[in-house]
Amino acid sequence: MTPTITLSIALTALRRNAMRSALTALGMIIGVAAVIVMVAIGRGAQSSIEDRIRSAGTNVVTISAGSTQFGPVRQGFGNTTTLTPADAEAIAQLPGVEYISPGVNTRQQVVSESANWNTQVQGAGADLPVIRAWSLESGAFFTPQDVSRSEKIAVLGAVTRDQLFGPGVDPAGATIRIGNQPFRVTGVLARKGQAAMGPDQDDTIVVPYTTVQKKLLGITHIQNITISTANGVPFQSVSEQITALLRTRHRLAADAEDDFSVRSLEEMASVLTSTTTTMTWLLASIAAVSLLVGGIGIMNIMLVSVTERTREIGLRLSVGARDIDVLLQFLVEAVVLSLAGGAIGVAAGFGSAFAVTRIMGWPAIVTADAVLMSFGFAAAVGVFFGFYPARKAASLDPITALRYE
Repeated sequence: MTPTITLSIALTALRRNAMRSALTALGMIIGVAAVIVMVAIGRGAQSSIEDRIRSAGTNVVTISAGSTQFGPVRQGFGNTTTLTPADAEAIAQLPGVEYISPGVNTRQQVVSESANWNTQVQGAGADLPVIRAWSLESGAFFTPQDVSRSEKIAVLGAVTRDQLFGPGVDPAGATIRIGNQPFRVTGVLARKGQAAMGPDQDDTIVVPYTTVQKKLLGITHIQNITISTANGVPFQSVSEQITALLRTRHRLAADAEDDFSVRSLEEMASVLTSTTTTMTWLLASIAAVSLLVGGIGIMNIMLVSVTERTREIGLRLSVGARDIDVLLQFLVEAVVLSLAGGAIGVAAGFGSAFAVTRIMGWPAIVTADAVLMSFGFAAAVGVFFGFYPARKAASLDPITALRYE
């Protein structure tokens, strides 16, 4: 028989039991749709993490104080006092380092004329907007001279501005109190949204780090140093230079652990996205189990079909049909069921991903590889689970089949 005739006979047989065929294909529909949605949600989460990492700036390297060990107690990042402004000045001289911002963070109650708000106060250098690619909505950022003079000036994040002065208000020139110190507002930072690691980047106030040291905390050390490397400079090279420099400056013995940590945003992004990818494929694998269940359903229905059509098979064989013709007839029926279910499942997957994004607000990105993988797997399941019933039909003895009641 020609492929056209084989396909026509298969479609006729499936239409003869349309409800049964539809219910059989339902397992494939659910399986394919579930795989596509799970992968789409995972890819959406991964894209969201990457976007948030990029929003923190490019070529960014962060040096944090810690982690070190004193006896049985291991101190966490930021709990040690080993980083100093002199360390930042030395790092700024390294080749490949383009911008640098020492950092000291605290959390304070902030009061304006009409409201108060508890927020993070970031002590930073004048290069922070360049490093973080963070533009201003209004006003101006502080200058290196402001940092050297420990000026009491503040640049507000958008959320903090909204809480203290109201949405859309330009507070430049206004006075706020951070702790018990008056600060003059010089500008408002543009919105950046939620950070990749959790906190809202806009719920902050940025002031010169020297001001936080002297006026708010009364310390001489710094907690972190953020740098931006020149384009094309590999992170590994910069990291090795910084590590060697700080170990020398901190007089660490050869067998002593680092009392600082050097991390890049790309490195953090890699960890986050790899974790998300693992979870995505784990969820997709769980969803793919329904494809196997659908395949078992196809095998079951095809075995029933072989039993119901035993006399038909015997008649075809007795009038000259070859074993291969019968095998292909039933195999094509199984594959058509799988492919039809796969096609509808792809459409259902797109619709479900869209619904997840619109209704639940979760990013869901349907990718071509997820569609091809699920559709291809559906076809493979049809061939795999359809082969045994088809082989059983082809191996029937014509005389026995004609006598079957």
